[in-house]
Amino acid sequence: MKKIIFTEKAPAPIGPYSQAVLTGNTLYTSGQIALHPQTGELITESIEIETEQVMQNLKAVLEAADMTFDNVIKTTIFIMNMGDFAKINTVYGKYFNDNTAPARETVQVATLPKNVNIEISMIAVK
Repeated sequence: MKKIIFTEKAPAPIGPYSQAVLTGNTLYTSGQIALHPQTGELITESIEIETEQVMQNLKAVLEAADMTFDNVIKTTIFIMNMGDFAKINTVYGKYFNDNTAPARETVQVATLPKNVNIEISMIAVK
C-alpha cells in the first residue's frame, strides 16, 4: 500500500504527481527544484544557492515522512551544466556523511522544468 507524503514546507507539485510516496519502509521523492515553498519563486542567484534550496526542499519532504538524510540510500541529480558539478557537490556533500553517503548518479540534461539548473530526487528507507 502506498501513502502520499505532502508538506507545506516544500513546494506544492506543479503537475499530476506527489512530493513523495511511501510504500512499506521505502520513500520515493519526486524531483525537487529550487522553488521557494512559501512564495513559489525560483531561487537561481547561483548554482550553490539553487542547490541549497533544492536540498532544503528535500529535507522538508524527508521530515514529512519522519526521515532524515541518514535514511537516503540513492539520489539522482539532473544538471544543465556538468561544469557546475564541483559546486553542486560541495553543497550536496554538506548533507551527508562521507562514510554513509548514498549511491548516486549525476546526469547532464538538455532542459529541466522551469529552465532551472538542477533537479534532485531521492530514495530513502527507514
